[in-house]
Amino acid sequence: MPNTTQRIEHGGDLAAVRQRFPDAPLPWIDLSTGINPIPYPLPPLPADAWARLPARADEEALIAAAARRYGVADVAGIVAAPGTQALIQILPRLVAKARVAVVGPTYEEHEVCWRRQGHDVAVVESLAQASDAEVVVLVNPDNPTGRLVPTEGLVPPSTLLVVDEAFIDLLAPAASLAGKLPPRTVVLRSFGKTYGLAGLRLGFAIAGADLAAALRAELGPWSVAGPALEIGRIALDDEAWLRATAERLTADRTQLDEVLAGAGFRIAGGTPLFCLAEHPDVPGMVDRLGRNGIHVRTFRRSPKLMRFGLPDGDAAFSRLAAALSGSSR
Repeated sequence: MPNTTQRIEHGGDLAAVRQRFPDAPLPWIDLSTGINPIPYPLPPLPADAWARLPARADEEALIAAAARRYGVADVAGIVAAPGTQALIQILPRLVAKARVAVVGPTYEEHEVCWRRQGHDVAVVESLAQASDAEVVVLVNPDNPTGRLVPTEGLVPPSTLLVVDEAFIDLLAPAASLAGKLPPRTVVLRSFGKTYGLAGLRLGFAIAGADLAAALRAELGPWSVAGPALEIGRIALDDEAWLRATAERLTADRTQLDEVLAGAGFRIAGGTPLFCLAEHPDVPGMVDRLGRNGIHVRTFRRSPKLMRFGLPDGDAAFSRLAAALSGSSR
């Protein structure tokens, strides 16, 4: 059971890994996150986007773009937030103490945030094992396995279903529940992962009107920064960029699988933004990669698994292949 008062280890902490491998070659290649390594090109912003408080019209314009992008008919059900992590932490505060089933193992913040608010939380392997839960939390597709679970008919109508779709952008639209929201369902959508702008801190909840209103009240005014409102609106409406990005990421993921398989890894899962791979000597491989300035994600609960984000081009792919083969330092 994770400690609910300590910070959970996540990918992306290059400062810590630099201390462990101070002589590693530069620049570091950070493959420890599932974030698009080639971000959306930042548009020029008006100066007042930085200087003034965000206006309600700015947020409404972003919400309208999100509705178009996610296929949501009722904009009243969309809530913008400074990243989906904020929503993950708020949701358990809005629900009376309940029996909560988290389908996992998965992104650990879900389990920790529900436990922190005093809920009775169990981690289950499938929706079939969650039949007596009052709240079910499902990361779909899963992080880190990439497993995609159909939910239709598997969750009782009285159950609150929380579906974290952080990595669904590049899958078929039919895979998402956002545009066909069942009753008592909350869908979380991340912006920063697919668009490569995780530092912008932008995410969305799609929910029924009452729960959406409660989330907005908990977030308070001006919860999303002005530049995030403007950049998010422009990016979400840019369908041509998303199509081209999906093609590139699919090709890069295929290349990553080939590199890892050639180095003796078993491909265990993943999404278009990352690959989950199994290796018999994870500590040794982490050390080899670290000495070559490459940071990857490992898992306390699954010690034989490593998650690799996508390299950002040919040079990074070549460095990864050389490090895995042992031909570099």
